[in-house]
Amino acid sequence: MKRTTLDQLNRAKSAKETTVLLTDLKSGEQELVYPQRPDVDHPLLDILKSAVRDDKSYVHATENGETFIQIFNPPLRLIIVGAVHISQFLVPMAQSAGYEIILIDPRSAFGNKTRFPNCNITNEWPDEAMEDLKPDHRTAVVLLTHDPKLDDPALVASLQSNAFYIGALGSKRTHAKRLDRLKNLNNLERIEGPIGLDIGAKNPAEIAVSILASITKALRHGDRS
Repeated sequence: MKRTTLDQLNRAKSAKETTVLLTDLKSGEQELVYPQRPDVDHPLLDILKSAVRDDKSYVHATENGETFIQIFNPPLRLIIVGAVHISQFLVPMAQSAGYEIILIDPRSAFGNKTRFPNCNITNEWPDEAMEDLKPDHRTAVVLLTHDPKLDDPALVASLQSNAFYIGALGSKRTHAKRLDRLKNLNNLERIEGPIGLDIGAKNPAEIAVSILASITKALRHGDRS
């Protein structure tokens, strides 16, 4: 690998930007592609975006030879707003699935290391925390407080981001009221509400399962455009 290519990879890693390294297995020539940039143009772009979504590096064969597609993705993140009972089950489940967890709750009596010993916690207000966290295409956002004062600012920030999943706790009636409050915003259809796959979940552990399942579905089978 050329030094210039390595430097580009390191810069992309520091910026948490997805890159794909293409290596011609016959000539050894390499090309670095940034498939998430809006102005990128490449004959393999659709294939590269699919590989990025799947976290899958592999050899792509064509009539012109074989190319090794190597994916360099930033880590998966799950931002949870609300240090509630569901969160206590969701945090370890999502960590087992490979997510870095950031828990947001300005109520330090709820969001603290005693109740959540193994994840990053911020007691900032959600809008302030989200400004620093900058959700990207490898970030899922889950809102569990059931309190518009906390959930709505986080939703506003999330809808302005590239987060691949946004879900908010609440019944269909609660979600309808939420959409009415936020009706001046764009892309409200991105919000999954009620949150989680419909598996008939009743208790906090089951709801956490349904949420992680829905996040996984969005990650692996969501919009690949």
